[in-house]
Amino acid sequence: MANPWAGEVEIALDGQRHVAKLTLGALAELETEIGESGGMIALVERFEAGRFTSRDVLAVVVAGLRGGGWQGRVGDLGAVEICGGPMDAARKAAQLLARAFSVPGEGAT
Repeated sequence: MANPWAGEVEIALDGQRHVAKLTLGALAELETEIGESGGMIALVERFEAGRFTSRDVLAVVVAGLRGGGWQGRVGDLGAVEICGGPMDAARKAAQLLARAFSVPGEGAT
C-alpha cells in the first residue's frame, strides 16, 4: 500500500499494484524526458491549469513508477491497462507532482 506521507501513489497496471514515487533520480529522468518544453516548473503549471498532455501524464507516471522500483519504460505502458483509464492516470500523475513538491501534510490527498 502506498504511503502518501512519503510521497507515494498507488498505480495498478494490468491489475497489479505498484507504488510510484518521484524520487530525486526519478525527477532527473522526468526532466530529461520532458526536455526543453519549459522544464519542471512549466510541467507543474500545466497540471495546475489542466493543460497537460497525454505525453505529460505518461512521463510523470513512468518516472513515478521507476522511482518506486518498476523497471519498465514509456513504451511498456502501451501494452498494459492502467487501472482507471486515462483520467485516473492523469489524477495519479497530478498526485505524484503534488506530493513531490509539497511539505508533508500539505499535498497528501
